[in-house]
Amino acid sequence: MRLVIARCRVDYLGRLTAHLPMATRLLVVKADGSVLVHSDGGSYKPLNWMSPPCTLVEGPGEDDAAAVWTVTNKAGEQLVITLEAVEHDSKHDLGVDPGLVKDGVEAHLQKLLAEHIATLGEGYRLVRREYPTPIGPVDILCRDASGATVAVEIKRRGEIDGVEQLTRYLELLNRDPLIAPVRGVFAAQEIKPQARTLAEDRGISCVVLDYDALRGLDDPSLRLF
Repeated sequence: MRLVIARCRVDYLGRLTAHLPMATRLLVVKADGSVLVHSDGGSYKPLNWMSPPCTLVEGPGEDDAAAVWTVTNKAGEQLVITLEAVEHDSKHDLGVDPGLVKDGVEAHLQKLLAEHIATLGEGYRLVRREYPTPIGPVDILCRDASGATVAVEIKRRGEIDGVEQLTRYLELLNRDPLIAPVRGVFAAQEIKPQARTLAEDRGISCVVLDYDALRGLDDPSLRLF
Protein backbone atom coordinates (compact mmCIF):
# COMPACT_ATOMS: atom_id res chain seq x y z
CA MET A 1 0.00 0.00 0.00
CA ARG A 2 1.22 3.49 -0.86
CA LEU A 3 0.17 6.49 1.22
CA VAL A 4 0.65 9.99 -0.14
CA ILE A 5 -0.35 13.22 1.59
CA ALA A 6 -0.34 16.00 -0.98
CA ARG A 7 -1.91 19.27 -1.92
CA CYS A 8 -3.78 18.28 -5.06
CA ARG A 9 -6.78 18.72 -7.29
CA VAL A 10 -8.74 15.82 -8.76
CA ASP A 11 -10.73 15.52 -11.99
CA TYR A 12 -12.88 12.52 -12.86
CA LEU A 13 -13.52 12.02 -16.58
CA GLY A 14 -16.02 9.34 -17.56
CA ARG A 15 -19.76 8.88 -17.93
CA LEU A 16 -19.94 12.10 -15.93
CA THR A 17 -17.38 14.64 -14.77
CA ALA A 18 -16.47 15.66 -11.24
CA HIS A 19 -13.92 18.10 -9.86
CA LEU A 20 -12.23 18.48 -6.49
CA PRO A 21 -10.43 21.84 -6.15
CA MET A 22 -6.92 22.18 -4.78
CA ALA A 23 -6.62 21.04 -1.16
CA THR A 24 -4.49 18.80 1.04
CA ARG A 25 -5.68 15.18 0.83
CA LEU A 26 -4.64 11.59 1.48
CA LEU A 27 -4.09 9.46 -1.63
CA VAL A 28 -4.17 5.69 -1.15
CA VAL A 29 -2.85 3.29 -3.78
CA LYS A 30 -3.62 -0.31 -2.85
CA ALA A 31 -1.88 -3.48 -3.99
CA ASP A 32 -5.00 -4.50 -5.95
CA GLY A 33 -4.58 -1.36 -8.10
CA SER A 34 -7.38 0.71 -6.60
CA VAL A 35 -6.76 4.42 -5.98
CA LEU A 36 -8.71 6.35 -3.32
CA VAL A 37 -8.80 10.06 -2.52
CA HIS A 38 -9.59 10.92 1.11
CA SER A 39 -10.11 14.14 3.03
CA ASP A 40 -9.78 14.57 6.79
CA GLY A 41 -13.58 14.50 7.12
CA GLY A 42 -16.42 12.44 5.75
CA SER A 43 -15.63 9.44 7.93
CA TYR A 44 -14.42 6.38 5.98
CA LYS A 45 -15.87 7.26 2.57
CA PRO A 46 -13.40 8.49 -0.08
CA LEU A 47 -14.13 11.69 -1.98
CA ASN A 48 -13.40 9.84 -5.21
CA TRP A 49 -11.80 6.58 -6.22
CA MET A 50 -10.99 4.25 -9.10
CA SER A 51 -11.66 0.55 -8.76
CA PRO A 52 -9.39 -2.17 -10.18
CA PRO A 53 -8.44 -3.23 -12.71
CA CYS A 54 -6.88 0.11 -13.56
CA THR A 55 -3.50 1.56 -14.43
CA LEU A 56 -1.67 4.44 -12.73
CA VAL A 57 0.72 6.53 -14.83
CA GLU A 58 2.79 9.19 -13.06
CA GLY A 59 3.97 12.06 -15.22
CA PRO A 60 5.75 15.37 -14.71
CA GLY A 61 3.64 18.34 -13.74
CA GLU A 62 3.31 21.62 -15.59
CA ASP A 63 3.55 25.15 -14.22
CA ASP A 64 3.40 24.83 -10.40
CA ALA A 65 2.44 21.15 -10.33
CA ALA A 66 4.94 18.65 -8.93
CA ALA A 67 3.40 15.67 -10.75
CA VAL A 68 0.26 14.40 -12.45
CA TRP A 69 -1.26 10.98 -11.83
CA THR A 70 -3.52 9.58 -14.52
CA VAL A 71 -5.55 6.57 -13.38
CA THR A 72 -7.46 4.74 -16.14
CA ASN A 73 -9.89 1.84 -15.69
CA LYS A 74 -10.95 -0.84 -18.17
CA ALA A 75 -13.88 1.30 -19.34
CA GLY A 76 -11.54 4.14 -20.29
CA GLU A 77 -12.66 6.40 -17.44
CA GLN A 78 -9.92 8.50 -15.90
CA LEU A 79 -9.07 10.00 -12.54
CA VAL A 80 -6.54 12.78 -13.08
CA ILE A 81 -4.78 13.89 -9.88
CA THR A 82 -2.62 17.00 -10.14
CA LEU A 83 -0.16 17.19 -7.23
CA GLU A 84 1.03 20.68 -6.32
CA ALA A 85 3.14 19.67 -3.31
CA VAL A 86 3.85 16.32 -1.64
CA GLU A 87 4.16 16.27 2.16
CA HIS A 88 4.46 12.51 2.67
CA ASP A 89 5.01 9.49 0.42
CA SER A 90 5.49 5.99 1.85
CA LYS A 91 4.95 2.36 0.90
CA HIS A 92 3.91 -0.45 3.24
CA ASP A 93 3.50 -4.20 2.79
CA LEU A 94 0.40 -5.18 4.78
CA GLY A 95 0.53 -8.87 3.86
CA VAL A 96 -2.54 -11.05 3.41
CA ASP A 97 -5.59 -9.87 5.33
CA PRO A 98 -7.68 -12.61 6.96
CA GLY A 99 -10.86 -10.67 6.20
CA LEU A 100 -13.81 -9.67 8.33
CA VAL A 101 -15.03 -12.38 10.69
CA LYS A 102 -18.73 -12.03 11.32
CA ASP A 103 -20.36 -13.14 14.53
CA GLY A 104 -22.05 -16.53 14.54
CA VAL A 105 -25.59 -15.27 14.04
CA GLU A 106 -24.77 -13.04 11.05
CA ALA A 107 -22.68 -15.75 9.40
CA HIS A 108 -25.46 -18.28 9.90
CA LEU A 109 -28.09 -15.85 8.59
CA GLN A 110 -26.02 -15.36 5.45
CA LYS A 111 -25.71 -19.12 4.90
CA LEU A 112 -29.42 -19.72 5.53
CA LEU A 113 -30.56 -16.88 3.28
CA ALA A 114 -28.29 -18.14 0.49
CA GLU A 115 -29.90 -21.57 0.84
CA HIS A 116 -33.39 -20.03 0.88
CA ILE A 117 -32.84 -17.12 -1.48
CA ALA A 118 -36.52 -17.17 -2.49
CA THR A 119 -37.15 -15.53 0.89
CA LEU A 120 -36.32 -12.29 -0.92
CA GLY A 121 -38.93 -12.94 -3.59
CA GLU A 122 -40.15 -15.47 -6.12
CA GLY A 123 -37.69 -16.12 -8.92
CA TYR A 124 -34.58 -14.99 -7.06
CA ARG A 125 -31.44 -17.03 -7.69
CA LEU A 126 -28.08 -16.96 -5.95
CA VAL A 127 -24.97 -15.77 -7.80
CA ARG A 128 -22.44 -15.92 -4.97
CA ARG A 129 -21.93 -15.49 -1.25
CA GLU A 130 -19.13 -13.13 -0.13
CA TYR A 131 -18.91 -11.48 -3.55
CA PRO A 132 -15.48 -9.76 -3.56
CA THR A 133 -15.00 -6.01 -4.03
CA PRO A 134 -11.95 -3.82 -3.34
CA ILE A 135 -13.61 -2.50 -0.15
CA GLY A 136 -14.79 -5.83 1.21
CA PRO A 137 -17.09 -8.70 0.30
CA VAL A 138 -20.80 -8.23 -0.37
CA ASP A 139 -22.72 -10.76 1.77
CA ILE A 140 -24.85 -12.07 -1.09
CA LEU A 141 -25.03 -11.24 -4.79
CA CYS A 142 -28.10 -12.59 -6.53
CA ARG A 143 -30.49 -11.94 -9.40
CA ASP A 144 -34.21 -11.26 -9.18
CA ALA A 145 -36.95 -12.74 -11.35
CA SER A 146 -36.21 -10.22 -14.12
CA GLY A 147 -32.49 -11.05 -14.11
CA ALA A 148 -31.44 -7.78 -12.49
CA THR A 149 -28.46 -7.88 -10.10
CA VAL A 150 -29.17 -7.48 -6.39
CA ALA A 151 -26.62 -6.93 -3.61
CA VAL A 152 -27.71 -8.04 -0.13
CA GLU A 153 -26.20 -6.81 3.12
CA ILE A 154 -27.10 -8.95 6.16
CA LYS A 155 -27.07 -7.81 9.77
CA ARG A 156 -28.41 -9.20 13.00
CA ARG A 157 -29.56 -5.70 13.93
CA GLY A 158 -30.01 -3.29 11.05
CA GLU A 159 -28.71 0.19 11.85
CA ILE A 160 -27.57 3.23 9.86
CA ASP A 161 -23.97 1.97 9.61
CA GLY A 162 -25.17 -1.10 7.75
CA VAL A 163 -27.08 1.03 5.23
CA GLU A 164 -23.97 3.18 4.70
CA GLN A 165 -21.92 0.03 4.13
CA LEU A 166 -24.35 -1.27 1.53
CA THR A 167 -24.44 2.16 -0.14
CA ARG A 168 -20.67 2.04 -0.62
CA TYR A 169 -20.90 -1.43 -2.14
CA LEU A 170 -23.65 -0.29 -4.53
CA GLU A 171 -21.68 2.76 -5.65
CA LEU A 172 -18.75 0.48 -6.46
CA LEU A 173 -20.73 -2.35 -8.07
CA ASN A 174 -22.66 0.04 -10.29
CA ARG A 175 -19.37 1.08 -11.89
CA ASP A 176 -19.00 -2.43 -13.31
CA PRO A 177 -20.81 -2.55 -16.68
CA LEU A 178 -20.91 -6.36 -16.52
CA ILE A 179 -23.36 -6.41 -13.60
CA ALA A 180 -24.83 -2.89 -13.47
CA PRO A 181 -27.42 -1.75 -12.67
CA VAL A 182 -27.28 -3.20 -9.17
CA ARG A 183 -29.92 -2.49 -6.54
CA GLY A 184 -29.66 -3.18 -2.84
CA VAL A 185 -31.50 -5.17 -0.19
CA PHE A 186 -30.83 -4.54 3.50
CA ALA A 187 -31.76 -7.68 5.44
CA ALA A 188 -31.75 -8.07 9.21
CA GLN A 189 -33.61 -9.69 12.08
CA GLU A 190 -34.47 -6.21 13.31
CA ILE A 191 -34.25 -2.93 11.37
CA LYS A 192 -34.15 0.34 13.25
CA PRO A 193 -36.62 3.01 12.02
CA GLN A 194 -33.82 5.46 11.19
CA ALA A 195 -32.01 2.81 9.15
CA ARG A 196 -35.19 1.92 7.27
CA THR A 197 -35.86 5.58 6.48
CA LEU A 198 -32.31 6.09 5.16
CA ALA A 199 -32.41 2.88 3.13
CA GLU A 200 -35.75 3.68 1.51
CA ASP A 201 -34.57 7.21 0.73
CA ARG A 202 -31.66 5.68 -1.19
CA GLY A 203 -33.83 3.18 -3.05
CA ILE A 204 -32.68 0.23 -0.94
CA SER A 205 -35.29 -2.39 -0.03
CA CYS A 206 -35.56 -3.64 3.56
CA VAL A 207 -36.31 -7.25 4.51
CA VAL A 208 -36.82 -8.49 8.07
CA LEU A 209 -35.44 -12.01 8.46
CA ASP A 210 -37.10 -14.63 10.66
CA TYR A 211 -34.19 -16.68 11.99
CA ASP A 212 -36.36 -19.57 13.22
CA ALA A 213 -38.29 -19.76 9.94
CA LEU A 214 -35.06 -19.87 7.94
CA ARG A 215 -33.86 -22.72 10.16
CA GLY A 216 -37.12 -24.58 9.66
CA LEU A 217 -38.08 -24.32 13.33
CA ASP A 218 -41.11 -22.14 12.72
CA ASP A 219 -43.75 -22.17 10.00
CA PRO A 220 -45.23 -18.66 9.57
CA SER A 221 -48.27 -20.14 7.79
CA LEU A 222 -49.34 -21.84 11.04
CA ARG A 223 -49.42 -18.64 13.07
CA LEU A 224 -52.73 -17.15 14.23
CA PHE A 225 -51.28 -13.63 14.18
